[in-house]
Amino acid sequence: MQPEFKNQRLQIPAKRYRIGELVRYTPFSRQTIHNYTIMGLIREVEWTVGGHRLYDESVFERLSRILELKKTKTLSQIRRILNKEEIGTKLTDHHLHSKNN
Repeated sequence: MQPEFKNQRLQIPAKRYRIGELVRYTPFSRQTIHNYTIMGLIREVEWTVGGHRLYDESVFERLSRILELKKTKTLSQIRRILNKEEIGTKLTDHHLHSKNN
């Protein structure tokens, strides 16, 4: 028997991607995805019971940014740029959140 869902908003579960799916949907190899994770350029959001990394949808935006930056920057430079951008985003989010409270 199905539970009743009257006037309730359903929450869509977040999609998680394995490395193989990232390889399929991007121009990056399995080894490159692994290396970018180890370097901190991208981050997994959780792990499977079997020990596989899982990434969320934001990884595609991050990989797109890396692709763009790779045209003129080294991986070390890219890591610094992404870290600065991430800090700036967190500060902006914190500032907006504190203004609304």
